[in-house]
Amino acid sequence: MSFSMASLLIHSEHVPAEARDALKAARSAPPERRGAMLASAARILYRGTDLECRDVLELVDLPESACC
Repeated sequence: MSFSMASLLIHSEHVPAEARDALKAARSAPPERRGAMLASAARILYRGTDLECRDVLELVDLPESACC
């Protein structure tokens, strides 16, 4: 079983507001759209922070093959 930190990131003031909003939208999206929306949120988080791409993907529980 994997664990996503996305729920915690939504409430962190250290996460850019745009990324928090994207994570919230992904969490409430229908299952068939959730993966794509989570990938989009990961890209926003990557661009808005100094985190490495692989770290962002791990935080939101996406495979390393996903692009930031």
